[in-house]
Amino acid sequence: MSDRPVPTSVPPGLSAEGNRHPLLSLALAAMLDEVHAHSGAVYLMAPDGKVLEMAVTAGLPRAFAAPWERVGMSAPIPVADAARERRLVWVGNDEEMAANYPRIAVVLPYPFALAALPVATRDTVYGAVYVTWPGSHPPTLSDWERDHLTDACKRLALRLERAAEMGHPVRVEADLLGDIATVGEPVSGEAAQMVSRIPEGMVNLDLNGRITFVNDAAAVLVGLARNRLAGRQLWSALPWLNDPVYEDRYRAALISQQPTSFVALRPPRDWLSFRLHPSTSGLTVRIKPARTEPRSELHTGEAPEAGPARLIVISHVLSLAGGLTEAVGVDDVIELVEDEFMPAVGCQALVMLAAEAGRLHVLGHRGYDDPHIVERFHGMPLTAQTPGAQALVTGVPSFFESLRELEQVYPTRQTTRDGMAAWAYLPLISSGRPVGTCVLGYAEPHHFPPDERAVLTSLGGLIAQALERARLYDTKHRLAHGLQAALMPHSLPELTGLERAARYLPANRGMDIGGDFYDLVRGDVGRGDEVGPAAFVGDVQGHNVTAAGLMGQVRTAVRAFTAVGQPPGEVMARTNRLLIDLDTELFVSCVYAQLDLVRQRARLARAGHPHPLLREPDGSVHVVDIPGGALLGIEETSRYPVTDVPLPPGSVLVLYTDGLVEVPGVDFDERLADLGAHLADAGDLPLEELADSLLRHTERTHERGDDVALLLLRPH
Repeated sequence: MSDRPVPTSVPPGLSAEGNRHPLLSLALAAMLDEVHAHSGAVYLMAPDGKVLEMAVTAGLPRAFAAPWERVGMSAPIPVADAARERRLVWVGNDEEMAANYPRIAVVLPYPFALAALPVATRDTVYGAVYVTWPGSHPPTLSDWERDHLTDACKRLALRLERAAEMGHPVRVEADLLGDIATVGEPVSGEAAQMVSRIPEGMVNLDLNGRITFVNDAAAVLVGLARNRLAGRQLWSALPWLNDPVYEDRYRAALISQQPTSFVALRPPRDWLSFRLHPSTSGLTVRIKPARTEPRSELHTGEAPEAGPARLIVISHVLSLAGGLTEAVGVDDVIELVEDEFMPAVGCQALVMLAAEAGRLHVLGHRGYDDPHIVERFHGMPLTAQTPGAQALVTGVPSFFESLRELEQVYPTRQTTRDGMAAWAYLPLISSGRPVGTCVLGYAEPHHFPPDERAVLTSLGGLIAQALERARLYDTKHRLAHGLQAALMPHSLPELTGLERAARYLPANRGMDIGGDFYDLVRGDVGRGDEVGPAAFVGDVQGHNVTAAGLMGQVRTAVRAFTAVGQPPGEVMARTNRLLIDLDTELFVSCVYAQLDLVRQRARLARAGHPHPLLREPDGSVHVVDIPGGALLGIEETSRYPVTDVPLPPGSVLVLYTDGLVEVPGVDFDERLADLGAHLADAGDLPLEELADSLLRHTERTHERGDDVALLLLRPH
């Protein structure tokens, strides 16, 4: 059995099943023992189902995981991924951590392996568990480790389910780190005499960095009596060790379970060498005079206060900064703040405000059930004596720990009663100018110590920069979409004897605009009944405003050549020459179908475009294999042969762009065959329903990375 310390008592109210057993602590201790892991934690799902809250830790101080005590379910954190996706997450080493979870790797850049698993029954996710091993663990998780962890989490989920059914809430429990020892406990008798005779300094630390033993040589070297060192953290007892660099070596030793060392200056001029030897129960520190002065920058005087708060600050800033670089629009920024920022700072409500035309404008909000509360912010003049307006105008943050504090500064009529009990008004400043105000609401009175105020203010600056970029993006996005909407057909003409349906979907990435297009032209334009209706689908290279603009030119050109009665091949040839004359450096693919509903046929021409699909009246589906010419805009002399294809009543002609079927790394013919099989099954639906069914099928089978234009035609 493991010698890992297990708490002998748990404070009242900190356990499950009627407070009879420390359910989580015992389950976690057994789990670590079974797989020989050296640390871990159990998270419980918050009542709202959006946040995981750390309930108990083991093996390492809670401060090491303090930045992730509250984790949003959508956060890029292993326990969140495990709970959200109901799967085991394995990170084999620090390189994998840096690649898959860079925000954790930046804060804890040490060699260790980690496994995270959901604690869930078939119907309910109760939380998640993570366990870690030193960097010496093999890069892969063995089958027996996987089985032990999976079974243990299932058993824990069943016990949590049973506790819930019995009405016994499960709450936080005492962490598994053991009690603080007193000076002299690690050694006694002959061992103590031996240690006292060693000329080098010897200090023993528990997992929290507190001194449990120090020999006489160590006391002389650090210049402090043994009784003034006992029970204190090393960097607290010795101010000249109160530096993040030295604290980092302590964390590195415990997490990696590998010896670490550093050299520090004891003022005024004595350099000491510290060697840390870790175990699962603490560290032994060997201290001796350094032979030479280190070349690195000297660390003298007292450093800023060390401790969990500094690690939390670093983590929050880095995590939010990393996430905000991925945010595109304003909604993305607000969702990120909701998912990662709000759980981290413990607030329950959020309003994001911006200035427009001298008034406050609500960009988004979270946590308010009554929308009328938020509407009171909207349209408020910047000259109003309210905390939201004043924070934006002055650039000075405001913190109110209670309603009484708020009303002492702002009379009741000047504040918005929103049901919260404490507030932080953070000015969003970017490039030296105010962008907006971020309002955080707390359901209970909340104390804002100086370090928390500094963190919130710093994070507000990061939000401001992302918000300014996002608003600029949204403006460009609206302009681009307006351009594309103006260039695409608003509706398809009603044609006797022809059912039709069309869809356009932008790409999932980028600005959501592109060059895919479709159209249907009446047959009686230009030359009366001699010209049948024409349908075409095309794809301009690129996903930007230039591609959208060229799409409009190509669509107009095809319509014009159709209107003057040109046959399909000539329509393609003339459009090709027009593109070459425009000298756009962009290429276009297109498939064109002229319909003869009387003779029940379609005349098709193709310019480097995917072949159409045809569903016959009997339900069979085949690819319409027609010869084609080069992409439009490449070769002036390109020719585009015309192929006649039977189109009897009840058949369905499917014209589409490659975004419907093309997936990187997947065979195109396989995807096309899969689409054809679905068309065969669903082809009897009304075309509007069939179009939606084809798109849903595509979305289910692969992530769409390109635009999709789809045009369905059924003569009847």
